[in-house]
Amino acid sequence: MRTDRMIIDEQLPVYDVVVAEHLIVGADPMAAFTAARAMDFLTVRAPLMDAAMWVRSLPDRLRRRPVAPLAQLYLAQGVGLPGWLSLGERAGAELAFGAVGKFWQPNIEWRDVPQADFAGFAEPGWGKIACNFTFLPYGGGTLLTYECRTATTDPASRRTFARYWWLVRPFAAYIMRATLATIAAEAKRTQAPLPTAA
Repeated sequence: MRTDRMIIDEQLPVYDVVVAEHLIVGADPMAAFTAARAMDFLTVRAPLMDAAMWVRSLPDRLRRRPVAPLAQLYLAQGVGLPGWLSLGERAGAELAFGAVGKFWQPNIEWRDVPQADFAGFAEPGWGKIACNFTFLPYGGGTLLTYECRTATTDPASRRTFARYWWLVRPFAAYIMRATLATIAAEAKRTQAPLPTAA
């Protein structure tokens, strides 16, 4: 039983909403951790995700403006997108990352905040996202969990975010499940087969 405090609990202990998804992976925790750390989040593919990316680029397409190419989003490289940052890691056990932004707006506004200031950031008008992957031994494999917490910094932002969350929550969970499946596939691909019971 885990008794140590998770990084996500230190960085965002109080939040407005939370969603968590779980998957049992046929690879050991370190293989799953390594796969998650090395994954480019923007390469996660699922039909609904592809459709969402296309819809997000629709305003630029309709105005005949070039669609900005996707950046890369690697936890191993400190994340790599505006507003997003690593919140810490414990090898083989937890990877945590987060962002500060106004993500309920059509054109998301991100705010660069140093890791040391993330937990205490409380400037009105913003929201904070803290996410983590945890890797627990489970039978001969790993119980992989992806948790995402969101907190807003004032009542007006909380009301606006609540309306936005009602709409996007099912899509967020879908994307999280697709991400877990991508990590699981890579962890199984890169680890030697686990022994089977005789």
